[in-house]
Amino acid sequence: MLGLIFVSLILFFMRDKKMGWYVKIWVLSVNFVLSLFHLQQSNWTFNLSESFLCWDSMSSVLVVLTFWISLMMFLASQASVKMAANKVNAFAFFLTSLNMILLLTFLSSSILFFYFLFEASLIPTLLLILGWGYQPERLQAGMYMMIYTVMASLPLLLTILWAASELKSSNMLVTPMMHNILNLKCWMWNILIFLVFTAFLVKLPMFSLHLWLPKAHVEAPVAGSMVLAAVLLKLGSYGILRCYQFFNFQIYSSSFFLLSLGLWGGMLTSMVCFRQIDLKSLIAYSSVGHMSLVLAGILSGTTWGWGGALALMLAHGFCSSALFSLANYLYEKSHTRSLYMSKGMLMLLPALSLWWFLFCILNMAAPPSINLLGEIMIFPSVIFSSSYLVPPLVMMSFLSALYSMYLFTCSQHGGSPKFVKPFSQINPTSFTLLFLHWIPANFLIFKSELVFLWY
Repeated sequence: MLGLIFVSLILFFMRDKKMGWYVKIWVLSVNFVLSLFHLQQSNWTFNLSESFLCWDSMSSVLVVLTFWISLMMFLASQASVKMAANKVNAFAFFLTSLNMILLLTFLSSSILFFYFLFEASLIPTLLLILGWGYQPERLQAGMYMMIYTVMASLPLLLTILWAASELKSSNMLVTPMMHNILNLKCWMWNILIFLVFTAFLVKLPMFSLHLWLPKAHVEAPVAGSMVLAAVLLKLGSYGILRCYQFFNFQIYSSSFFLLSLGLWGGMLTSMVCFRQIDLKSLIAYSSVGHMSLVLAGILSGTTWGWGGALALMLAHGFCSSALFSLANYLYEKSHTRSLYMSKGMLMLLPALSLWWFLFCILNMAAPPSINLLGEIMIFPSVIFSSSYLVPPLVMMSFLSALYSMYLFTCSQHGGSPKFVKPFSQINPTSFTLLFLHWIPANFLIFKSELVFLWY
């Protein structure tokens, strides 16, 4: 991993104005290939000063996803930023800095270091939205994102400082018997769970804490939407898993309350998808539904639930990133994101309609995607937790298929709008980008043992 960090630092400080864009694409590709060699690590390795950086197989999987999505962000922004000469150097700098912050976040073994990097990831994301967003409302969207995440993370910071002072260590690799050391009562543990998880539930996001996400997605450029959906939302679930290990949480009534709220809220957001007329807003609300399943798998407290959560995090990263890329291509051709106006694309560009179909069925967990693997593992773990959670689980599975078909039929079928000029070509880079999303989302099913290696 030292090689990955060193190469990422070189990428961060590179300032070549002429060839810097393409050099960074190649360096990210090399970093992605190097990170693949660490996927088989089953134990914590590489201690730097015993409390700084480390990785296991879960963090290695997310590091691979980070490099992959960073590479896809450069490819997706080729036309709107590079070819249009839209502040290219600043854009590349923010992307590489965000990639560096995310890499160090997933490799951090100190919970304090993890917290500060967790918050630092907001800054490049906010600057991407403000600098390359589409509409004047991007300032309000950035304000929503910052207020939600920063205010919710203050209780987490206080709890981390208190726990680190009690334990005389902030190393997440040490999993002490927290119940014996802190000696708290049951109601105190319930309050502690809320204090710790609030920041991560906002980032996840859980229903009732999700209002910032559709606003941020609608106003963000395509690269901002891709990294926000594919990687930044995973920081929430990754943080919950790490804090479960660090604080040695058990299943309390507050955990079951959050599990129930996440599932019933996920069902409601799936219904809200049918009321959306903005293409990116519909995909954003579908992300809330999928991440509520991830939350359910984590809070079930079972091995299958945690493995299914990791598989679903990967699947959602590839699928949502590709859907936002497709929405951006549709917007570039029709100059509108309205589902009422963007119709009949099947007659104008059937090749792109094929990719819409492939990723819509991937979004509804069709085989052989790892999305299906994650749901198969999460469903029994949640059902065995409580039989009262079966109705929202069944409805979420049904509604996800329904709004995926709704998304495809609204955008591809129907008469072509009169204001759209005929077009029959699209940049070959776009098809390469979509192909590179679809391949890992389906063929990682053959490496499904990765979700069990980190136990």
